[in-house]
Amino acid sequence: MASPSPPLLTVLLCLLALPVPSPCAATPVGEDLLAAARAPGFAAWLRSVRRRIHRHPELAFQEHRTSELVRAELDAIGVPYAWPVAKTGVVATVAGGAGAGPTVALRADMDALPMQELVDWEHKSQESGKMHACGHDAHTTMLLGAAKLLQDWKGDLQGTVKLVFQPAEEGNAGAYYVLQEGVLDDVSAIFGLHVDPVLPVGVVSSRPGPFAATSARFLATVTGKGAHAAKPHQAIDPVVAASTAILSLQQIVAREIDPLQGAVVSITFVNGGNAYNVIPECVTFGGTLRSMTNEGLSYLMKRIKMGQSAVHHCTASVDFMEDKMRPYPAVVNDEGMYVHAKEVAENLLGEENVKVAPQLMGAEDFGFYVQRMAGVFFNIGVGNKSTMVTVHTTHSPYFVVDEDVLPIHYRKTAVCRVWGSLPCAKARTHGKEQHRRASKEKCTAENGHTATPLFAVSWRHDAR
Repeated sequence: MASPSPPLLTVLLCLLALPVPSPCAATPVGEDLLAAARAPGFAAWLRSVRRRIHRHPELAFQEHRTSELVRAELDAIGVPYAWPVAKTGVVATVAGGAGAGPTVALRADMDALPMQELVDWEHKSQESGKMHACGHDAHTTMLLGAAKLLQDWKGDLQGTVKLVFQPAEEGNAGAYYVLQEGVLDDVSAIFGLHVDPVLPVGVVSSRPGPFAATSARFLATVTGKGAHAAKPHQAIDPVVAASTAILSLQQIVAREIDPLQGAVVSITFVNGGNAYNVIPECVTFGGTLRSMTNEGLSYLMKRIKMGQSAVHHCTASVDFMEDKMRPYPAVVNDEGMYVHAKEVAENLLGEENVKVAPQLMGAEDFGFYVQRMAGVFFNIGVGNKSTMVTVHTTHSPYFVVDEDVLPIHYRKTAVCRVWGSLPCAKARTHGKEQHRRASKEKCTAENGHTATPLFAVSWRHDAR
């Protein structure tokens, strides 16, 4: 195994920071970026980085070794960074040398999952009970590759790109804590990617508007009065009360939520007594709430709180654990940025390899970023049915990514080009500003943004 088409995905990350295409623009910068990514040693370097991270997975806010690796590679590349951010995070900065412009961000998460890797390969996890089963090792590697390419080409970059190596995406809201540190206060747009083994290598997917669901957890405690099971009349049975409550909760989605709007209430565990002949004093149960809107999640939480009052003479409490396990907001893709990223991907991969993704009931803490700035999130295919006996999804102990498929087999039309507010050759100055202004005004009218970051970070027309 090798890293998931690293040159291709790294170039895609870089090009997401570029503006939307001008129909008459045609400069070699994009081709040169892809050529740089294919240079001898570049793919081998990325493969080595990914495998080092994969062998030593670390859980949320414990990514000390991974953070150290990231910083060492950034030092070698010559990219400055802020650290520590949210305990173990790193935020690097590539400042363009071709004039002032807005600041955009690319984000990768670094944490692993608490599970044992069952994939038998040379570079499997060496940390017992920990595994990169969600591809964050690949995300981190791709972002380091983007850092190297952007640093090499910063002289042609207008504006600034921040590279966010984020801790604790898996349930611990690392994005929220990164934002709290203020290191992204000047960022006007952010791009995020996630590997998807269901999609083949060379295919990406996303959608405008709501993409990934909100998520919250809850723990309910139903307290009654214990007694011998032979004398139930002397008890206030929390088992019956909890059972009734669990069934009632299913009616919220079935009878109170618009069937055209996604919502989930799933009970995932129930704990009571441990004796066959004793009615316990209390029962706890818990699970997850999901909605495609932040308002929908608030409604689900409110309804579960209301359910505390009707538990068959028992008392009940509900803990949403918001301090320790902050609910995730929805990932809502900015429509203008989605169009931009889609055009970049179509030019690089071919229109047939850019899909419209279904809405996901899974959650992503990228939602915290898009509450503060315009953002877009894409899935990147890393599956290959010809080399994988079974394609395992993320969060599986058998999860793998295809590292052998390089972009050379893609259609000849999937050639990387420079897209952006680049003028025609006969209108290099006035036409350039006019095109940029028109793009900005169009996106302002459509999306309400006073400054459209995705159009603003661009390459000089006289790029090498």
